[in-house]
Amino acid sequence: MKLLDETKKYHEKVMTEPLLIQLPKITDPRGNLSFFQNNNQIPFEIARTYWIYDVPGGEARGSHAFKEQKEFIIALSGSFDVVLNDGEKEIKFTLNRSYYGLYVPPMYWRSLENFSTNSLALIVSDKNFDSNDYIRDFQIFKNRKGCIQ
Repeated sequence: MKLLDETKKYHEKVMTEPLLIQLPKITDPRGNLSFFQNNNQIPFEIARTYWIYDVPGGEARGSHAFKEQKEFIIALSGSFDVVLNDGEKEIKFTLNRSYYGLYVPPMYWRSLENFSTNSLALIVSDKNFDSNDYIRDFQIFKNRKGCIQ
């Protein structure tokens, strides 16, 4: 898996694979600070921000794909796994540092699992909520990707 460090900057371009991105980390004895900005540390303009928290043990979130939406996912607190599937293979990312985020392009089946106690997942996306952009059936997703059965 590729890791992009904080020194790389983005301009609007097409990125077709998931990418773990290291964010700037400003260390200070009073507490550290990290950040991201549109088209700078993340490869898209932010349209929506939401967060997931208080996930009961054993539960998973997500379990869908987006036709067009791009996302950037960060574990602000605690840890969780992001499981991505391109229709043929699955890859798991454990997010547990607030200065790393995962870029997820469109047409990847995603599931957030294995949440630690008091974890907080921050997700930013390039689109406003649109229920028509969701694919909620894995078989339909695979068919749309043209995967061999």
